[in-house]
Amino acid sequence: MHVYPYLNFNGRAEEALNFYRDALSGEIAMLMRYGDAPESAPDMGEPNPDWIMHARLVFGPNVLMISDTSQPMAPTPQITLSINLEGDADKARKVFAALSVGGKVTMDLHQTFWGALFGCFSDRFGVCWMVNCQL
Repeated sequence: MHVYPYLNFNGRAEEALNFYRDALSGEIAMLMRYGDAPESAPDMGEPNPDWIMHARLVFGPNVLMISDTSQPMAPTPQITLSINLEGDADKARKVFAALSVGGKVTMDLHQTFWGALFGCFSDRFGVCWMVNCQL
């Protein structure tokens, strides 16, 4: 069993997908636009045909699902995505720096009392993240 976060955007999914691909050194494993849906697909309203209906970004053993929706979807503070690394402080710094560009750092990446580098931020799309690297 796996849990894959599914991030919804309102016309910015492609921008987000490319941003996360670059920041996480990922690979876009699947991308389908609304305009690619078969005529037999259920009615999805009138979304922009160039918007992303579904995309899957793979980085290491991890997956982010991403799509556009015409329904307003504000990020929720109840959900925070956590990236965990083991002993690779340089990679932790690189990921933290790349994902937080244009966002708001709420806690700088710093060494903690539990023996890790740890920091928090919301990215430029309003998605909340934590980076934890056990040292």
